[in-house]
Parts: sequence; structure tokens; C-alpha cells
Amino acid sequence: MASRIPPLLDTYLGLPPETSLVLLSGILGSTTNWLVFRYLYSLLSAPSNPVAKEDGVNVVLVSFLRDYTFWKDGAGKLGIDLDVSTRKGKFVFVDGLSGLFYAPQSHAPIRTPGGAPGGRSLSSATLQHLRKGLEDAVTQVQHSASPEQRTVLIVDQPDLLLAASGDGISSQGLRETLLDIREKVHSSIVTLSADEPLISSQATSLEKDHAALGISLAHDAHLIISLRMLDTGAARDVSGVLRVTPGGGIDDSMEVVEERELLYFVAGDGGVRVFERGQ
Repeated sequence: MASRIPPLLDTYLGLPPETSLVLLSGILGSTTNWLVFRYLYSLLSAPSNPVAKEDGVNVVLVSFLRDYTFWKDGAGKLGIDLDVSTRKGKFVFVDGLSGLFYAPQSHAPIRTPGGAPGGRSLSSATLQHLRKGLEDAVTQVQHSASPEQRTVLIVDQPDLLLAASGDGISSQGLRETLLDIREKVHSSIVTLSADEPLISSQATSLEKDHAALGISLAHDAHLIISLRMLDTGAARDVSGVLRVTPGGGIDDSMEVVEERELLYFVAGDGGVRVFERGQ
């Protein structure tokens, strides 16, 4: 069985504070997938999450870069069956990839191969459609929930929507749409690419929009977990560097985030080890 929650990350991968945003940033070669899998495990697995056992936690995951099969297989390695969680009303997947630019010849619902049971699919790269799709997904997962249950929204790679829509979506508009949905859930987790050409260059309109989105989300976040490659290049026993920093959205009701830098290694079977430098 693959490693579940590395002890050094246990503090950060639990249920985020109410109204908070967690920003996970990665680069090519250091993606945030394994972090999202462990958030899913923490939030949906009662043995590791007292809140999930007592009050209940529901999750809405919208992914613009990866389909349901990817998430189902990865979560399964950690012992989480997303099909079962869906049938229990604890999980809803919104496919932001398969049908986004598919033009159906009729008004029949879009059916994508390997889609989630009871899941939803976005079929238009517009903010109006995104807002409606996420609102419906949140309503669906909250419909059978008790008032004590909490809903966490996970948005995987919304920067792809920003890039693929051309001039149709602005960074400010996307941020405001996400903020509207965040007000309807307990807390939110967003993943974003932070490769240097997208954040630092800002030579093209896409780079400027991407950088503006990243900076604004970092300002809104209470916690930022960023992944990058080793400065010295690839290593056989180290996949990259994980940096934890406080965001600009911390208020007095939230626990202070201690800034720290760790190393991590993702094994071939999906297991993860996180350790201090020198260990």
C-alpha cells in the first residue's frame, strides 16, 4: 500500500479552516497530483479525519487537465474508492477536460468515456457555464448532506481554462467566479502551474493573465504549498522541493502557518516520502 499522509505534512493536509483557500503550485516535472490525492484521502477517509467521522466532509473536484479515471486510479492506491464515495453522496467529479471543446450534434447530454457515475461535464469555456456547473455540483453534494457536513471544493488547473479560452476569460473574471463559488462551500483548494515562463516573463497576454491569476490567488490563500525541482537537477532519491508559506489571506481566526522547506520523493508505486534536508 502506498504511503498515505507523510507525517511532516499531516498538519497541512487536513480540513482547511472555514472560508480559507489553499493554493498548490507546481511546475513541469513537479506536479501537485500526489498532494491532491492525499487531500482526497484526508477529507474522505474517516479513520484519518475526525471531522469526516463525526460531522462529515463532502468533496467537489473539478479538473481541467485530468479525467475521472486518473483520479479514481490514484485515489484507489490510497484505499479511497471514489465510485463508492459518489454513491454515498460524499463526492462529485466535474470533468472540465473531456467535453470542454466538444460540439455535440444534438442537445443530448455529453457522455465521456470513463466518466464518473453521477458526475458532471463542462461543455463551454465561459465563466457563466463554469459558475453554473460548479454551483450545480455543490448543490448536488450538499443536497443529501446534513447541516453539520462541510463541503470542500478542489479546482485542478483552472489556468488551462484561462489559456484555452483565448480572450474569452480574463484572470480577474476567473478569480471572481471562483470567489463566488468559494462562498458556498466550507473551504477551497486550487492547483496552479507556476513555471517561470508563465509567472516571470509576462511578455504575452497569456503570461500576463496567468501571472495575474497566480498572484491574486496567492493573495487570497491562507496557505501555499509549492513544488519545484532540485536546484542541482535530478536525483535518484529526491523528486523535488516542497515549500510551505503563508498566503495573504490569513486572518486572526486562523492558525499561523510556519514557513518551511522540505524534500520529497514520489516512488514508482505512488508512495511518497517527505523529509528534512540531510535526512
